[in-house]
Amino acid sequence: MKFEEYHPSEIPAKPGVYMFRDRFGKVIYVGKARDLRRRLGNYFQPSRKRTADAKLRSLINSISDWSYTIVRNEDEALLLESQLIKSYAPHYNILMRDDKRYLLLKVDLNEKFPTLTLARLKKPDNARYFGPFPHGTALKMTREFLLAYFGLRGCKSSDPNPDTRKHCLKKLVKDCCAPCTGAVTPEEYRAKVNAALEVLDGNILPVKEAIKTEMLKAAAAGNFEKAARLRDTADNIETVFGKKNRIFENPVLPDQLMPPGEHAVRSLAARLGLKNLPDTIICFDISNILGTLAVASMVTFTQGKANRNAYRRFKIRTVTQSNDFAMMYEAVFRHFSRLLAEKRPLPDLVMVDGGKGQLSSGIDALIAAGVPPLPIIGLAERNEEIYLPGQKDPLVLDRHDPALKLLQSVRDEAHRFAITYHRNLREKRINSSLLDDIPGIGSIRKRELLRTFGSIELLRKADAATIAARAPGIGITVAEKIADALRVEKKQTSQ
Repeated sequence: MKFEEYHPSEIPAKPGVYMFRDRFGKVIYVGKARDLRRRLGNYFQPSRKRTADAKLRSLINSISDWSYTIVRNEDEALLLESQLIKSYAPHYNILMRDDKRYLLLKVDLNEKFPTLTLARLKKPDNARYFGPFPHGTALKMTREFLLAYFGLRGCKSSDPNPDTRKHCLKKLVKDCCAPCTGAVTPEEYRAKVNAALEVLDGNILPVKEAIKTEMLKAAAAGNFEKAARLRDTADNIETVFGKKNRIFENPVLPDQLMPPGEHAVRSLAARLGLKNLPDTIICFDISNILGTLAVASMVTFTQGKANRNAYRRFKIRTVTQSNDFAMMYEAVFRHFSRLLAEKRPLPDLVMVDGGKGQLSSGIDALIAAGVPPLPIIGLAERNEEIYLPGQKDPLVLDRHDPALKLLQSVRDEAHRFAITYHRNLREKRINSSLLDDIPGIGSIRKRELLRTFGSIELLRKADAATIAARAPGIGITVAEKIADALRVEKKQTSQ
């Protein structure tokens, strides 16, 4: 929504996360709220632009668009806020900009004697993970209670032995069933782990009832300190594992809050009817002047962002006349032939800059190279029409569609990369030919001059005396001819 479209009655008084964008569409702030209506109202009060501190005034004056999403509770808002801040790194957010992550509980059932461990990252190791948990202190206290309640090991060794027992503190308080000494079999220990997993899965009632019983006993005996600890333990278990607070996956981002690249990729898959998300998109473009110095570029976008390490450029070898279709065929064929020969991954979507002709050339090149069926499209620049194989009429998207925006970004980057390469080659040829026209400068002297000064531009800045002094085998007479020729060329170019 636009800044001026704020209407308090239209915003729910529920927990959620909100985002502010500037006039360029960039996310500048992400916040969470227990009550979205009240929190957003604080920003949109007219007086805030005058009475707020400098930082807040700057933020408010920068807001052009804003959006929000409703969540179930404050904990979910906290997790979603953290996720979005890490995705966007907004300018006005000063908290959670580091790599801080909420704690997870990990149970590796592949171990001989599994236990409950804390983790920050979820790894592809076939272990079971629970979380993330916003309340780190409650989680740590609850973990210690569950280890003692079920008698699980607290040591770091996944296969403890009698030597491990020597350094164990649990033996003093007898909180562990001591698998290191053979006091329990692996099967008996696994039964204890399964009972603990039931609590982690949300079945907390039996444990809470047991704690309540112990709490009443302690209170009846006058041990109020122990009763208070047990009460806090029961509260922690409810806070961490209760169904009301279970958020064991990061919330799924709605489209308006999804990172721009991911949103555009999903939108593009829907518009093109692709079976898989086009996480890797490559695009080819051609640049030449009447067939001379013909080059091709290939750029790669990964998850909606430019992946410059995967860019490639080609000098066209087989086409000597102005034929963009044949040049496109050569570039696509050479690239995919190399990919297949090196057994490298294929992209999810191939794109060519142009209409039906360029698309047809790209398809023919893929077939000739022996590439398995791949989605391929052409984007014609004049009306931004998307051409697809086997379809007579092009697909035309709304100019604000994120899918079209992504395709335009990819195409424009391929065009820029091709033009830059072509321009560099042209300048090198022009600069090299300048020395060829000077009497007394052969191929050897030309090579020495460029090696000494680095470029024609730097050579042009040097006077005759400097040229004669620095360049091997160049006397003052020849140096004066070089300086005069480059000076005349510069004057003609500037006119």
